[in-house]
Amino acid sequence: MTHPMETTQTLHPSTAALLRFPDTSHLPPELARVSRPFYELAYHMAYTLPSGPETTTCLRKLLEAKDCAVRAALPPLDA
Repeated sequence: MTHPMETTQTLHPSTAALLRFPDTSHLPPELARVSRPFYELAYHMAYTLPSGPETTTCLRKLLEAKDCAVRAALPPLDA
């Protein structure tokens, strides 16, 4: 899935690799709504911050936070 913020700017390979994870197309709508802001923020950070290890770390931690938010939005096991 391409993002409107994508430009001709070359991203560090590690940064580019992390951008494939925030995609929301595989999620049911209720979980996609939780995940979508992380997707938007990930692209914003990748294309506005300077390329480097701190940007890659930022995206990795954002991915971890997105995973936690999506898991928090799952229905309880006993439901």
